[in-house]
Amino acid sequence: MSINILTPDVYNRIAAGEVVDRPYSVVKELVENAIDAGATEITVEIEGGGKQKIRVVDNGCGIEKDELKKAYQPHATSKLADAEDLFTVSTLGFRGEAIASIASVSRMSITSDVGQGAYALSCEGGVLGEVYSAAGARGTEVVVSDLFYNTPARLKFLKTDSQEEGDVTNMMARFILSRPEISFLYTANGKVKFRSLGEGLPSAITVVYGASTLENCLEIAADKHGIVLHGFIGNRNFSKPNRTYQSLFVNGRYVVNQTVAAAVTNAYAAYLMKRQYPFYVLFLDVPQEIVDVNVHPNKADVRFQDNQIIYGSVYAVISSVLDGNSRAVEYLVGVKEELQKEEAARSSAVQTAHAAPQTVASQPMMTYEEAKKELEFDVSPNKNAPSEPRFYIPDPVRYEVHAPSASVAIEKREDVFAENQRLLREKERAKQEHVDVKSLTFKGELFHTYLFYEAGDEAFIVDQHAAHERLIYDRLQEKLASRTVISQPMLVPYLLDVNAAEFAFLTKNFQILREMGFEIDEFGSGCVKVSAVPTELMDIDLNAFFGEVLASMESLRAIRLSDLLKDKLASAACKAAVKGGEFLTDAEAKKLLERMDGDMGLKCPHGRPVAVKVKRSEMEKLFKRIV
Repeated sequence: MSINILTPDVYNRIAAGEVVDRPYSVVKELVENAIDAGATEITVEIEGGGKQKIRVVDNGCGIEKDELKKAYQPHATSKLADAEDLFTVSTLGFRGEAIASIASVSRMSITSDVGQGAYALSCEGGVLGEVYSAAGARGTEVVVSDLFYNTPARLKFLKTDSQEEGDVTNMMARFILSRPEISFLYTANGKVKFRSLGEGLPSAITVVYGASTLENCLEIAADKHGIVLHGFIGNRNFSKPNRTYQSLFVNGRYVVNQTVAAAVTNAYAAYLMKRQYPFYVLFLDVPQEIVDVNVHPNKADVRFQDNQIIYGSVYAVISSVLDGNSRAVEYLVGVKEELQKEEAARSSAVQTAHAAPQTVASQPMMTYEEAKKELEFDVSPNKNAPSEPRFYIPDPVRYEVHAPSASVAIEKREDVFAENQRLLREKERAKQEHVDVKSLTFKGELFHTYLFYEAGDEAFIVDQHAAHERLIYDRLQEKLASRTVISQPMLVPYLLDVNAAEFAFLTKNFQILREMGFEIDEFGSGCVKVSAVPTELMDIDLNAFFGEVLASMESLRAIRLSDLLKDKLASAACKAAVKGGEFLTDAEAKKLLERMDGDMGLKCPHGRPVAVKVKRSEMEKLFKRIV
């Protein structure tokens, strides 16, 4: 087998598979370059989810005319000079792969002006043109068209335009939050999605999530052992249905890091219910020498020199604020100063000489190395103190793949055989629990709840509420399955504000929700409107329902009618069914039995049995007639 030396057009396309896998990653690389260029105003435009066109304009330092061709070369960067610089990376980009990778799979042009007139250079599928004079303002304009036009296999695996747009929008939201001092304008298909003015983090959060979110947040700032943590976290009662509302920026770079995520989640553990997630926009600033940013192809994660001290510091700050202990005053922005002002005002009012404003005593600062010794603790579960909650970061799960052995095949055959036997037994049991309605004689009722039927030497006791509830539940499910659901218009439409990822998820599943009986449509950017609900679910809690819908984003599973509406239908059936203690006439009891069609093995939607069979011999044993 001969070894081939790959040509630049081939290895650039291979590199593009790691660096540029989707439109959002193109936007990410280009905006990072604009930020590194010192831009204070950045405009991003996309069309067709970024597949057709991506345009990024900034007012940064620009690229010299003689440097334009270098910009397209692989491993060409202005941010590193030698290997030592990798240990102190302070810029967002540094590898020099992005432009070459993007240009190899698209039609790309760069126009830049450093104050001496604008020049442009185009590249199509990795083939460079010539530098020419162009019109443009100070800064740089990058246009990427027809992404992956020359790699149809990769183009085929892209998501729909709306889903790709949602991912780009989500990435732009992170840029607005990470650089609140920069003014961003982001449009998709000519519609303005985000417009930030660079007026600080509170303004940026309002632009991305709305003013109501900011009202439910606490601003924190802490400096522990050289690790600076600041930003906004949701209060104890403010939660979200998925993790798309969590943003972490390590030294200004957006990452998804399990160490910090575990620390925050464990701090909120006592305040959130199952499938609820905390909201936070946090900035973690650490010394550059203790963090490695060159560990992920897309720079989406970082590696800390000591995860334990990072976990301990973040957990200590967040838990103190949520628990409201004495240290929280030091971490909550503005609270300490406000308390000092109030104490000073009281002291002035009573004119007491010894009533000086009290301050919370601060512990002396430690260096990072001193903190490592101070925060050394065992993160494994404490077997000697099972009642004390302990939190730990699980080790990465490792999977091993082995060739299937003959014993595995035998076990599989045995499993299939056992499964078939179980199904046959269940089928036989169901057959035995089905009786002929004509053979049953109604004998009366007990406690206005239990109906008695006799058939030969057997008696059946039926729970009237459970039986009626099951029949209603089955009818509702049949309506959903046959798509004959009738919708009831709402007097006031229900509006649901969502982020970009949730919006794309909902619009993708609009048809399924409409088949359920919901009249749902887009209502502007980042908002959906529900105008009608199924008549059987008139009293449904829409906040809880859509919380469950959006929670399904976590597992990326498709919305299933039966799974999503099972609890709702069961609740509706329970309310509509005849209640225990409600008297039924003989005709109504007979009608109920006929609708059961003799199926005595039914269970109500909550799992309780509908009927219980008692044999004559069992009754005679109770009265000692037989032994």
